[in-house]
Formats: sequence, C-alpha cells, structure tokens
Amino acid sequence: MTADTEDLLTVPEVMIRLRLGRSKVYDLIRSRRLPSITIDRARRIPVSAVRGFIADRLEEAA
Repeated sequence: MTADTEDLLTVPEVMIRLRLGRSKVYDLIRSRRLPSITIDRARRIPVSAVRGFIADRLEEAA
C-alpha cells in the first residue's frame, strides 16, 4: 500500500475500528455524519474522518 491508500479505509475496516455493523456504518455515511469517497464502485472512508467522528462523539458526551 502507498501512503495515500493507507489513509483510506474500507467499510469492513471502519466496522472493526468503530465496532459497528455494516448497516450502521452505511447509515452514518448516508446521513453524512461519516464522510466518504467513492472510487469507481468502491466506498472509502478517510482515516481522518473516522478520527473526527470519534472526536465529535466524545465532545458530545462531555
């Protein structure tokens, strides 16, 4: 993997990191709470988007 592709996660990788199911991850993407990009037919989520999502949830909980 190159440095650029290491910054992008697949949906299954996000599922593991967030410990969420596939439907929930796609729900977060659909609701734009978890930004993503599409490359051809492949959905990719930037690592920074996952980190930002976690930071936002922690901020809301505080």
